[in-house]
Amino acid sequence: MTADDGTRWNTNIHYHPRILGAVPGGARRALDVGCGEGMLARALRKSVPHVTGIDLHAPSVEQARGYGDDVDYVLGDFLTHPFEPASFDVVASVATLHHMDAATGLARMRDLLRPGGVLAVVGLARSTVPRDLPRELAGVVAFAAHRAVKGHWEHPSPTVWPPPVTYPQMRALAAELLPGSRYRRHLLWRYSVVWRKPGD
Repeated sequence: MTADDGTRWNTNIHYHPRILGAVPGGARRALDVGCGEGMLARALRKSVPHVTGIDLHAPSVEQARGYGDDVDYVLGDFLTHPFEPASFDVVASVATLHHMDAATGLARMRDLLRPGGVLAVVGLARSTVPRDLPRELAGVVAFAAHRAVKGHWEHPSPTVWPPPVTYPQMRALAAELLPGSRYRRHLLWRYSVVWRKPGD
């Protein structure tokens, strides 16, 4: 972790603890899907001996490699890169799933987990207006309060907006593809999904 990591804040970083708190004890190998410049991967490396980050955005991966943080960074497509099936104890992803077909991405993450491994996702979905308007307004107020105290760090990775999948659709996908997963919608325009793969 760099000195800057401890002072950066944005809505993605705000929910990193959801990922880090889900890491199972004894985890040996973790994959950060859509690692960007590596902030989450660096945090995972503090408790997991072998961390791999993968991203399609070459400038971000180059920046991540520059930290010299003992993380393996891969420039490539997570959906097609030849990772061994069931080879990770942790598969994590923040603000990446909406860059791909969500069902395909979740299924791929699921298949890369070993039995007993944990999948932890923080993602973006699309609100439904006017039904979600009160929640959206509450998010605006909370975001402004956080930003006033903590500032705002703009990540270097590409953005996709609006997200193609709504919150209810994402919840249904998680229930279908990851039975028993814990889905939660968060105030600052994010959802999280945590799932332990059945097995030992």
